[in-house]
Amino acid sequence: MNIIIELGKPSDIDELEELYNDLNDYLEKEINYPGWRKGIYPTCQNAIDGIKNCNLYVAKNNGKIVGSLILSHEPEPAYYKANWNFEFDYSDVFVIYTFVVHPNFLKCGVGKALIDFSIEHSIKSKVKSIRLDVYENNMPAIRLYEKCGFKYIDTVDLGLGNYGLNWFRLYEKIL
Repeated sequence: MNIIIELGKPSDIDELEELYNDLNDYLEKEINYPGWRKGIYPTCQNAIDGIKNCNLYVAKNNGKIVGSLILSHEPEPAYYKANWNFEFDYSDVFVIYTFVVHPNFLKCGVGKALIDFSIEHSIKSKVKSIRLDVYENNMPAIRLYEKCGFKYIDTVDLGLGNYGLNWFRLYEKIL
């Protein structure tokens, strides 16, 4: 599989919304490891904001978007309560958000390619670490992050208890 990762463009928004909806439809029928819900997260607005902020990247295979993520310098408020291994200003940290892989391309290397890209891009951007949060029961994602060298830091409440998502594990990869 030939995966090309590039900065998302406004012309990608409709296809990203379709990817988010396809993934949420799939999660509704299968095991919903991340706890996402159609119309709540991720939504078209996440794609619009990521493209507007020039921090949304798309993974394409044969010209079709098969995955995406956002690399932001803005942490969740709960990140400030965590005991990180190093205290960095968030201008020196990327936070991974809205990390998605189309259900037809799960277990095909798209997720690993996106994480590898994040690491390479972060090194080129001279940031000191990459941080992320993952719902505590999302074992497939946790296995991927740990395989890619991310270290568990802490478990926090991101305020999503209304959706049944009480605890999130924080991970960091020092670069």
